[in-house]
Amino acid sequence: MIKYLLFISLLIHATSAVGPPDEPASPTSSKKWLTLKGERPVVVARGGFSGLFPESSDYANQMAISTALAEVVTLCNLQLTKDGRGICLKGVTLENSTTIEWVYPKRATTNKVNGQDVTGYFTIDYTSEELFSDVALVQSSLNRPSEFDDQMPISTVEDVRNSKPYAFWLNVQYDSFYTEHKLSVADYIKSTARLGDPNYISSPEIQFLVAMGKIVNKAKTKLIFMFLEKTAVEPTTKQTYEKLANDLAKIKEFAAGIVVPKDYIFPVDKNRYLEAPTTLVADAHKLGLEVYASGFANDNHISFNYSYDPAAEYLQFIDNGKFSVDGFITDFPPTASNAISCFAEYSGGKPRKESALVISHNGASGIYPGSTDLAYQLAVDDGADIIDCSVQMSKDGVAFCMDSVDVTKDTTAISTFISMSTTVPEIQPAAGIFSFDLSWSEIQTLQPLFFDPFGRDSQIPRNPANKNKGKFVTLAEFLEFAKAKAVTGVLINIELYIFTLNGQVKTCKYLQNSGPQNAGYLASKKGLDIVDAVSSALAKATLDKQSTQLVLIQSDDTSVLSKFQNVPAYKRVLYLKEVIGDAPRKPVDEIKKYADAVSLEKKSLITALNGYTMGTTKVVEEMHAANISVYASLLRNEFVSLLFDYFSDPTSEVATLTSGLQVDGVITDFPATASRYLRNPCSDVTRLTAIMPIEAGALISSMPPELQPPASAPSPALDVADIVDPPLPAVIKPPPAAPPTAPSGKSGAMTNAANMGLSLLALVGFCFFFQGY
Repeated sequence: MIKYLLFISLLIHATSAVGPPDEPASPTSSKKWLTLKGERPVVVARGGFSGLFPESSDYANQMAISTALAEVVTLCNLQLTKDGRGICLKGVTLENSTTIEWVYPKRATTNKVNGQDVTGYFTIDYTSEELFSDVALVQSSLNRPSEFDDQMPISTVEDVRNSKPYAFWLNVQYDSFYTEHKLSVADYIKSTARLGDPNYISSPEIQFLVAMGKIVNKAKTKLIFMFLEKTAVEPTTKQTYEKLANDLAKIKEFAAGIVVPKDYIFPVDKNRYLEAPTTLVADAHKLGLEVYASGFANDNHISFNYSYDPAAEYLQFIDNGKFSVDGFITDFPPTASNAISCFAEYSGGKPRKESALVISHNGASGIYPGSTDLAYQLAVDDGADIIDCSVQMSKDGVAFCMDSVDVTKDTTAISTFISMSTTVPEIQPAAGIFSFDLSWSEIQTLQPLFFDPFGRDSQIPRNPANKNKGKFVTLAEFLEFAKAKAVTGVLINIELYIFTLNGQVKTCKYLQNSGPQNAGYLASKKGLDIVDAVSSALAKATLDKQSTQLVLIQSDDTSVLSKFQNVPAYKRVLYLKEVIGDAPRKPVDEIKKYADAVSLEKKSLITALNGYTMGTTKVVEEMHAANISVYASLLRNEFVSLLFDYFSDPTSEVATLTSGLQVDGVITDFPATASRYLRNPCSDVTRLTAIMPIEAGALISSMPPELQPPASAPSPALDVADIVDPPLPAVIKPPPAAPPTAPSGKSGAMTNAANMGLSLLALVGFCFFFQGY
């Protein structure tokens, strides 16, 4: 086991809102806080930085102190050993947070805890020597890194105090249980007086807090009553905590404040949407009680109202214009700190002159179905600089916005037009229902369908209340909307076919090199000129003869970009789908012939392995050396899409790409998250309160060498052969359609439905074979 290990790299790595170590502990705040005393809220780190490291480990405590506000409070959940030593771990048993089951596999016991039988490994059955000599800490959540498991010993209260946090919080959840087993928490607290009085002592047991009121110096120690779940029963009064919340005056008789689960303040319904806030904070403040909200973790399934953005949740509790809690108890102290010291402190800021562009991906497609009027309106409202339209063509030549030429991905077409499913090998091996086989009037009858990037059966769904909302718009309507809203610019995407597998965007390299795809197929087989349709729409909107709004033409095909080279008002963007590790001079010079910017997958900029960043490539600086702008794609808020180094916080990823790697723009499903950061003074890394980019590779390098995964082969360097595509074929009007054949005895719809499923399997196997997945 290791107790101390290369903390230097972790301190460099810190995504911190506190700035350099010499920043004052209590910086002056210009904001008028709606807390009890008008002071800014407190960040309480539950078990240190327990969202990343095992609870109350030395790592967790040091990282909480180095990455959070200077006034961070470290919370220890107290348990007592058989010989009366205090350790810091939540609950009353050890099996979920330590290796005790493997060390002592046959020593589980059953005890009464608050009247309920509980079976597990209780601290009261082990001496401190037994626990400290052989048992190690593990991460209690499967969402979190496991590489630091079995590396650090259980921390005593003294260990946590010796980490020297700004303030120390001792939570005593099971005093009556220990009393029943002849152990006294009160005596233990008295015996540790040499360490100084805890700044906070909390408990869900009234009798214990009343007794503490006669022992502690209330001028130095705040006694806090901790509410549990509403239906749980408080041991002293035998009343539910929900009932006790209606009599806060009684709580005020023995406590200076309360801790409540966050749904006591903002209830969430069964569908994970916020209900109206309660009056609990206002009621408590009227009585002089501080209010601390608990249950905050970036990797929890929070309310859909927050769009998987943990900072948005914190802000709801401190910057709603009506009240503010006095503090948070959180597993991720840096995110809470950023919400307090940056986003609440400097709300409504304007972008710095050199800020990266916020580019929407099918509008705000993380909140509304992509490419719909509602997604575009929200993208504008949320601060997107550039809104985008991936152009598709209908059978009757109408250019419109939709992410895929196969409408089964983004619409309910299967339920209406299953009989029109077909296989077009030039586009994709899988059967689909293609936009060019439907008229615009038919497409308008389709309901949008929320695209779930993690799979239809994932446990990370997107805003289900909006799954069929909005309507699709033509390219002309999109351009008029962009002009009316005076956005910074538009991105028009003319792209080849891509598909998704297990939530990841995949491309089939074999198919890309096999000849004309979407644009080419439309021209040669359907008589539809998508390039001309885009050019005409831009000209009609007079965007070809102005310099007020940016016009970005994006494609993964250089032959498409060549068609726009003679219009100075346009900036051409080459989308490089394949992950690259280097961009040598020759291919970069070749790109320069066709494009002014490139759109790159994040993996081409930051290398990763097993959920950890490994390092950065030189691709951005190589492109910048040739005066080629770089846009990073694709950013999402869901914590499952974020590497561990980002602390399950999408703002950290935005900061790393923009302030760290200096990309010129980010393409995102959630424009509000990127916009909030880039329009905040804390995006300036020279400020004391800056939200810092991560140090790629620092977290994994802090592990013992034997636990670090073997290095993977670097991604290939960009090659000239990867750049240039063959010319687009001429537009050829198709011959008149043949008369329909007589129907067979079988149901065509059922046959086509079966073919679509089989073809999808064929697509996966086909691309696996040619790409070596």
